[in-house]
Formats: sequence, C-alpha cells, structure tokens
Amino acid sequence: MKAIKVVKPFQIEIVDVPKPTITSDNDVIIKITSGGICGSDVQIYNGTNSLATYPRVIGHEFGGIVEAVGDGVTNVKIGDKVAVDPVLSCGQCYACSQNRSNVCSTLKAMGVHVDGGFAEYVKVPQENVYKFSKDFDSSLLCTVEPYTIGMQINNRLRITGEDQVLVMGCGPIGITIMQVAKSRGAKVVMSDILPKRLQTAKELGADETILVWKEDLEERINQLTNGEGMPVVIDAVCIPATFKQSIELASPAGRVGVIGLKNIPAEISVADITKKELDLIGSRLNNKCFPSVIESFENGTLDPRTIKTAEFNFMDVQKAFDLIISDPEKVLKVTLNF
Repeated sequence: MKAIKVVKPFQIEIVDVPKPTITSDNDVIIKITSGGICGSDVQIYNGTNSLATYPRVIGHEFGGIVEAVGDGVTNVKIGDKVAVDPVLSCGQCYACSQNRSNVCSTLKAMGVHVDGGFAEYVKVPQENVYKFSKDFDSSLLCTVEPYTIGMQINNRLRITGEDQVLVMGCGPIGITIMQVAKSRGAKVVMSDILPKRLQTAKELGADETILVWKEDLEERINQLTNGEGMPVVIDAVCIPATFKQSIELASPAGRVGVIGLKNIPAEISVADITKKELDLIGSRLNNKCFPSVIESFENGTLDPRTIKTAEFNFMDVQKAFDLIISDPEKVLKVTLNF
C-alpha cells in the first residue's frame, strides 16, 4: 500500500509499505478516506518540529472506514465510518490514573513519535477509534481531530454562554476554539496580524476582530469590557510576547489558556497573576473529546466544511504542502483525499 513519508526535512515521498494485518484482539484496521494537514506536519516537513524523528509516516488528523477488527473489538464494526484519536498513552502513570491520558508521562502521538495516518490503511487500538452514528462526508472525517483541540481548551477553561473570550490568533486552531466557544453561547473577540484571517474569523462568527498592528489591543479590550479586562484569554499564537500580553489583558478573577509547545522563556510578572488571582491553564491535545465533536458535527452545531480551504489527492501531497507554505494567510485546513 501507499503511504506519505517525510524521509528528512524538505523531502516528502509516496512510499510502498506493508498493509497492516490483525495481530491482536484489540486491533482495528481502517481504510483511510481523508487526512488533514496540520501545522505540526509542516514543521516535520521543514525540520522545525523538535519532537519528530525521521523517517516518519506523518499524519495525526485522519479518518476512514473500518476494514477489519480483532476478536475483542466491541465498539466498532466493519463498515463504520470513524475518526481516530492519535494519542497513545500507557494507562498506568499518574496522569492516566487521573483520567488525563492526553498528558501521559510516556505519551506518543501518531504521525510524530510513531508512524501516523497518511496511508491507505492504518492499524490502531479500538480505544482510539470513534464511530459516527450517522452517515457523514468521508472527506471530512479527518477534521474531527483539530476540533477536539478547540473542544479541549474550552473544557479546560470551563467556557459557557456567560463568558466573553479573547482568542489571540486566527489560525485553524484559533478558529476551532472560537467556533466551539460560540456554540456554547460565548461572545468571542479574535485578534491577529493578518487582515485576511480576521476577515475569515468574522465571516465564521467572531463578534469582534482586532488587527493588532493597526489598533491598540489593550485599548480595544478595555473599550469592550468597560476597562475590566477580558474574563477569558486564550493564547493561540504561542510566542513569549503574546503569552505575556494574555496575562496583562485578563481581568481580575479571569482565566488564561495556553496551548503552545515552544521552549522559549517568557518574561511575565508573577504579581499580575497573583493580584488578579488568575487561573493559568495549559491545554494539550484532547482528553476524550472525540464523542462530543462527532455529536456536534452530526447535529450541525459545528460545521467542519467552514475550515476546509482545499482538497488534494494524497498522491499530490507536495502540491498541498506548497500551497500551505506559499500562501498561509489564505489557508485554514487543507485535506488529502485517500
């Protein structure tokens, strides 16, 4: 079968690899129908992802149709349309014992630490497979995973319809965060440096948008909150400057959410956290958010078509990467059709 492998930075190839077979009662083999290209895939391609090793079959956003199951599989059957959680955890460490397997001490992510889902067939454990109860567009099965990122940080920050939220950064994850928050009734303000991305955010439901190189972000936030600061701030840009700013923009008793994985120190005032008694909350990957996202897709609360920019046959993966790299301002989610 064919798979997409990054052999080394800037070298991506379509390779022949063995088709997986059932070797355990817990195995599920999936015929992949779609894969979504994430920023971390681009980082593996250009050599800036510190977690990846080479060569690597990439892809952690993927879904398809169940092809075969082991004798012990009970949650899916042959023919089911499914999405796959790429997070592999040990089930035994402290984090796992606290039902937080997304931060397992020995966590591995498919497509990063181990081979991923950009292949014609993939074998995964049944606990990582989530089925759709209704028929759904096979080309969109891969979009469940990025929405679980948005769902996870909304859950971690306990966002409800009573909240006013600032999301800093209108990339694909920033947009999914906004859409989940809007589905809960929250008012959402989006900020970015790219006008096109802010326009897209506005079209997709943002209540307010702020172009930060043209407007003073702090001044606009004070105008929108009567000088109190923002009750919920989410840093989806994830650089030291925005992290520092998120602390400064939060209101007293506010909540600040961060999702970045960059190992760059940020200078922040501890007094700002203490005086405001802020909740400073990290969010990584997702913790059993697949069922909620699938339900939201099926009932129309969330519409993944809104983030899909373009679709390529998986054999044209180089063209897909070239589009993302050459015109990032106009791209949200590029998918591959298997």
